[in-house]
Amino acid sequence: MVRERYLFIGDSITEWGRFEDDEGIGDNYVRLIRDHLAITKPEQFPIIINRGIGGNRVTDLVERWQEDVIAHQPDLLSISVGINDVWRQLDNPQMEQVYPDQFERLYRQLIDQTKAKTGARIVLMEPTIIEEDIQAEGNQKLKPYVEIINKLAKEYELTIVPTHQAFLSYLATSSPYPLTIDGVHTNSAGDYLMARTWLEALNLWQ
Repeated sequence: MVRERYLFIGDSITEWGRFEDDEGIGDNYVRLIRDHLAITKPEQFPIIINRGIGGNRVTDLVERWQEDVIAHQPDLLSISVGINDVWRQLDNPQMEQVYPDQFERLYRQLIDQTKAKTGARIVLMEPTIIEEDIQAEGNQKLKPYVEIINKLAKEYELTIVPTHQAFLSYLATSSPYPLTIDGVHTNSAGDYLMARTWLEALNLWQ
């Protein structure tokens, strides 16, 4: 049986632990997705490739897209980016910034390149949150980036994973249990919420 190849690319939330992991997957939502598929669909269990790198913005993905995506010829590509594009506006305003118009242009470039050079099914993940407060500045600044990703998913008829909305919905419950260790990087509960939202969006949750 030929196994499909699922490639996940993004920032530290996707990377988390992959460089210390013999399997190269890490301790993150990608692992939870892999484990779920391994147990529930053993006859269709895909090869999982993690290409998350901490600190990455959409500009970084553009630079490594050929090597880390196109060269692997995945059957399914899952993209998670946007947190650092906003976070750098907050913690390092002197850095050259990626504002919404550039974000959309470069993200569109990645989609076009993938469609032209691979046969991959493309999945777009909304960025999660910046601080566990719905009204936090980071979450307000994330809004146009989330809207762009949803716009592109609709335009290109791609699967959208409503990760941002899932996190906001959880925060709205006022549960005392956190989803992150520092307002951005997910703990095991945050990883679970991301994985479940991803699987539900692809009709793989059971």
